[in-house]
Amino acid sequence: MKLESNRAGYLKRVQSDYECFVPNNLNDIELTIDDEINRLLNKAYLLLGRLDGMAITLPDIDLFVSMYVQKEAVISSQIEGTQASLVDVLQKDRNNKKVKETKEIVNYIKATHFAFNRLKELPLSMRLIRETHAVLLSNVRGEEKLPGEFRKSQNWIGPAGSSLQNASFIPPSPDLMDVSLNDLEKYIHEASDISALIKIALIHYQFETIHPFLDGNGRMGRLLIILFLKEQGLIEYPVLYLSYFFKKNRNKYYELLNNVRIKGEFEEWVKFFIEGICEISEDSIDSIQKIAALKKEDTKKIRVSSRGNISNLLTVYEYLLKHPFVEADDIINLLGVTRPTVNKLLEILIEIGILELVEDKKRYRQYFYKEYVDILSEGTAL
Repeated sequence: MKLESNRAGYLKRVQSDYECFVPNNLNDIELTIDDEINRLLNKAYLLLGRLDGMAITLPDIDLFVSMYVQKEAVISSQIEGTQASLVDVLQKDRNNKKVKETKEIVNYIKATHFAFNRLKELPLSMRLIRETHAVLLSNVRGEEKLPGEFRKSQNWIGPAGSSLQNASFIPPSPDLMDVSLNDLEKYIHEASDISALIKIALIHYQFETIHPFLDGNGRMGRLLIILFLKEQGLIEYPVLYLSYFFKKNRNKYYELLNNVRIKGEFEEWVKFFIEGICEISEDSIDSIQKIAALKKEDTKKIRVSSRGNISNLLTVYEYLLKHPFVEADDIINLLGVTRPTVNKLLEILIEIGILELVEDKKRYRQYFYKEYVDILSEGTAL
């Protein structure tokens, strides 16, 4: 369907050969909040409260957050075409087969940590977004596309090889983009009667429509969601990421974003977005419960084991929660004991069903905590 002016925005001819789409100020959008949206909102707030309550009670919440940030980094990067899984990030790649791919994911992890720390000093602002973007694109694919700077040229969205003449969508020109970004920043901080969950659904749509960077807009737009929820006090810990929901429903995600631009269908987008909040909250709650149960069960296995040094085994186990792929040298460095002692510990952990052998080569062996990795890796396979 052809893009036309509607309540979401208007077309502006910039040059004689193309028109860009300029989104209207979100304050000017009047939504119809029906019973279905209200039902979804009630469910979402209940689940967010439950998720945050569970996260707070975890004795090792920082570890869980760290692993969840890695999972989000993988999925959000996969949406943009990165060909690497969570296992590729966690596993030591001696052959460097996916160094470039995993570097992009590591940058996303760094950008997430940077943004959350910066949020303690700055409000959620275009300055914070630019600074985070600079970390995201540092020394990876896209580093030539002005990391940390809003674009100064016209960009467009479309299949590979497309141009302004046949693009699927053309965001606002740089001068109009600046106005839209200023309006968006004001909207983020203005007091409003609208639900914060509806508000962030609109903010995410608006950011993706403005498309202010030459690269990295999708990843920054998804990171913006969790930063807003944190700033609004809806979550204490960053354990809720919508990238998995968007990845599973990728076609619908892009279709509904486009339908807002084409037909002004904000309400259908809002419903989809809040459904995502509900589904991912439930997934996160389930993951927390599974990991807590697994840790309790496997710690018990170690404590009742009649073989080996229990203290050393527990120390290795805690290390596995942070580094689920290990080699003997890692444990030697961790404990400061001999290789035969480490081999014995690894043998015991295999026997009681905690570790499995990944690869057995002449020069080295690698082991992994399979059940733990399976829980963490859900949704990250290529």
